[in-house]
Amino acid sequence: MKIIICHCYLLLALLLSPVFAADAPLQPNYRFASIEYLLEQELAREVIPLIYRGLGFSVEVLPLPGNRAQYAAVSGKLDGEVMRIWRYGEEHPTMLRVPTPYYYLKTMPFVRADSGIVIRKPKDLQPYRVVKVRGVKHTNNITEGLPRVLDVDSTKMMFELLRSNKADVALTNHLDGQINIKRYHFGNISEMPAHLGHRVLYHYLHPKHASLLPVIDAEFKRLEDAGELSDIIEAAETRVIAHQLLQ
Repeated sequence: MKIIICHCYLLLALLLSPVFAADAPLQPNYRFASIEYLLEQELAREVIPLIYRGLGFSVEVLPLPGNRAQYAAVSGKLDGEVMRIWRYGEEHPTMLRVPTPYYYLKTMPFVRADSGIVIRKPKDLQPYRVVKVRGVKHTNNITEGLPRVLDVDSTKMMFELLRSNKADVALTNHLDGQINIKRYHFGNISEMPAHLGHRVLYHYLHPKHASLLPVIDAEFKRLEDAGELSDIIEAAETRVIAHQLLQ
């Protein structure tokens, strides 16, 4: 009998916890977590409030260390996270992934402008000395199995090697590459027009906001179909780059 009573209390506690809370009605204000110091998260801090504002909602985004952002969202202390990869939803199955992605981290090749090198596909990297920032998953995947790959600690170091002809191709995402080119005046480095791969990024909501999910997803789809989402992203990238150059 005591075991049954204990189980009943445990079930009641779970049902009353934030993770298992009933779906909350739409509300005028939401608070989301972002991961501090990441450029793509800075972009999300621009884009998500703008999209919500178009629907009549107000949004505050709180930059936090990655683990704290995760805890705040999953526990229900905040209403979700502005940007995470697909796997985040698999690791935290209570969280609601807005199905339509709104940003892509594109792996871009950068070369010296006078090198004559053209990179259109990952296989085009094979004969070249490739440099990348250590520990970045999307560039690790692209360069797996290549014979001449060098890891460095920063994008600046990577571009310095490229400029001094100690490497032939550098790999990073578009936003990071453009900021470093402009901040450190790497005028002889050019970005190839075609990306070599991309990581899809999503907006996540706490489960208590299940009724909000179809509203936000429909707006993402509407903006994408109208060609407006790409304009919003491009404008946000420009603002993030300008802000970074002022620091």
